[in-house]
Amino acid sequence: QVQLVESGGGLVQAGGSLRLSCAASGSTFSINTIGWYRQAPGKQRELVAAISTGVTTSYADSVKGRFTISRDNPKNTVYLQMNSLKPEDTAVYYCNALVRAKPYEYWGRGTQVTVSS
Repeated sequence: QVQLVESGGGLVQAGGSLRLSCAASGSTFSINTIGWYRQAPGKQRELVAAISTGVTTSYADSVKGRFTISRDNPKNTVYLQMNSLKPEDTAVYYCNALVRAKPYEYWGRGTQVTVSS
């Protein structure tokens, strides 16, 4: 079992910054990749950024150059630094962990990010 807890969301003006945290606990040794997803009202959930145990990162085109994903292994925490935020970044942001055994993935409960224009 893996538990994921997101934090750091909030209300920010366009152009501002936020840092999201995803704290993992439980069987963290089984985690391969942690990703940040987001879901805006009326839209499908989409992958924003991901980081593997080998520290390989990937980003959605819409956030490249603005968002940075990183991990602190001793703290079992993954961060998403979000700069130059835009109103279209408004969404609930979810942490996702891919693991090596069933159920193969876990989700956090999400944290709301609202960017005002």
